[in-house]
Amino acid sequence: MTDTPRTNREVHLVSRPVGEPGPENFTVVDAAIPELGEGQVLVRNTWMSVDPYMRGRMNDRTDSYIPPFALGEALSGGATGVVVESRAAATPVGTTVMHQLGWRDYAVLDATTVTPIDTSLAPAEAYLGVLGMPGLTAYAGLVEVAPVAKGDVVFVSGAAGAVGSVAGQIARQLGASRVIGSAGGPEKARKLVEDFGFDAAIDYRAGSVAEQLAAAAPEGIDVYFDNVGGEHLEAAIGAMRPLGRIALCGAISQYNATEPVPGPSNLVTAIGKQLTLKGMLVGQYFPLAPQYIQAAAGWLASGALRSEQTVFEGIDRAPDAFLGMMRGANIGKMLVHLAAA
Repeated sequence: MTDTPRTNREVHLVSRPVGEPGPENFTVVDAAIPELGEGQVLVRNTWMSVDPYMRGRMNDRTDSYIPPFALGEALSGGATGVVVESRAAATPVGTTVMHQLGWRDYAVLDATTVTPIDTSLAPAEAYLGVLGMPGLTAYAGLVEVAPVAKGDVVFVSGAAGAVGSVAGQIARQLGASRVIGSAGGPEKARKLVEDFGFDAAIDYRAGSVAEQLAAAAPEGIDVYFDNVGGEHLEAAIGAMRPLGRIALCGAISQYNATEPVPGPSNLVTAIGKQLTLKGMLVGQYFPLAPQYIQAAAGWLASGALRSEQTVFEGIDRAPDAFLGMMRGANIGKMLVHLAAA
């Protein structure tokens, strides 16, 4: 490797968090970059993603839907980058790709595990946010899991985050008559209405979610996209109209819990209201990706879909980006910028 270093900067998990993670759970180390094998590529990462699901992988749980991170090894996750060395004819040097070996400056991958991306359609980093997993999650949740019908009233929690901010805007494109979002703090609540086009915003730090939701949707809601769980889920069940649909996407309010968390106290009302509560993992909906990207590209071009990013610079700041995201420090997608494209 003449044009790239032989050592790599990468983030390792050194201990498993108990409760809320902290800087002590991570370290940034220098590691050797292995020589390429046949069919492999070396990617200089330009952007990496931090996401709530990564918190679960920091626990030593073997019964989860995704394996835990190993201690003393580099973490992984979504990233984009440029191929700087290739032993795969179909993926030449200079190709911009997306892959799952983030948390490092350089990644050696089998070419079959990288996805070339079209940066003429949108910048590379968009494929980690509005055109990537978060955007597809929002789309699948509102098209397949808890489908929005024309005229529905839709409630989205975690609405200032990567998934929630897109979900609210997609709900509008699908015909929702009213879209309500929940976020933490008056500035985020303001942005939901002024920048992302929500009809109303709830600041969950300002008081009872149930009371604020009742004021924002006095006649009830039809669809709830849940990123938070806990009090938000209970409030949504209480506000649901008959035959309402709930997409259970995330429960970030519980990810740092050290003891089992009780479920909604009003879950029994789901019977009489004939509600549908369905959990979702975005991996099951990857076949929707081409359909979603085509639709989203049009919405982006027309201005109907807006995206925002919160960016930390450099691999050394990746743990800070993750910790900040878990505490709600981001508006839109939380990203780490690793290198110029």
